[in-house]
Amino acid sequence: MYTAGFIGIGNMGGALMTAAAKKLGSDFMVCDFDGKKVADAVEKYGCVSGTAAQIARDCRYIFLGVKPQMAEDACRDLIAPLEERTGKPVIVSMMAGLTMETVRKFCGGDYKVIRIMPNIAASVGESMTLCTSTDNVKEEEMEKFLDFMSESGKFDRIPEKLIDAGMALSGCGPAFVCLFMEALADGAVACGVPRKSAMEYAAQMILGTVTLMQETGKHPAVMKDEVCSPAGTTIAGVRALEENGFRSAAMEAVIAAFEKTKALK
Repeated sequence: MYTAGFIGIGNMGGALMTAAAKKLGSDFMVCDFDGKKVADAVEKYGCVSGTAAQIARDCRYIFLGVKPQMAEDACRDLIAPLEERTGKPVIVSMMAGLTMETVRKFCGGDYKVIRIMPNIAASVGESMTLCTSTDNVKEEEMEKFLDFMSESGKFDRIPEKLIDAGMALSGCGPAFVCLFMEALADGAVACGVPRKSAMEYAAQMILGTVTLMQETGKHPAVMKDEVCSPAGTTIAGVRALEENGFRSAAMEAVIAAFEKTKALK
């Protein structure tokens, strides 16, 4: 019996697998339609490859890393082996928009489900992962899960009704930040800074700003005011952002992601 099994090791499933391996070593199974990804995981971590049905039969925590549109078809292979088990596993769903009850329905039973919404930074231990669980998940099962996934980053246990809204920020946010970072670098390039340097400046500036905020506990508005000198260069840039609807665009990005998640149901 293996501690974990990962069905689908694409970008998100692969990031969680990478984090889990830091605690589990080789104590997990993997399967994916991409044979090279599976072979690479086996070679790198010493884990075992298998089918979805084998993972459903032989793993305590079953991670579903497939796209939500493919979930129902993917879960059909799990129904029979799950029914045959005496000790029921915990199904871990990272599929956007699908409730725990939907996952249970697809898997064919009243199973224990932990629903998580991580982000791609899990692979470097800096994800902000939202999680919740069905009532039949024991506290010790949740604690074990949080322990072997602790290398992926921070976890916040919240009611399921808030997960879709929270995920629109924490899950989709890395793409928004990368877009912002690239745009800032483009601006510097337009002013004559070499591309490589501009990207380094933008990345380190964002990292330093976030670290400062977290370590001091200061509100972003306070930090912004501290950087904006009267009639200075920074306030001129802030004005340009406001003139072009920067804050409204950022808000609308999160809201659009939330609406799309609801549509996946």
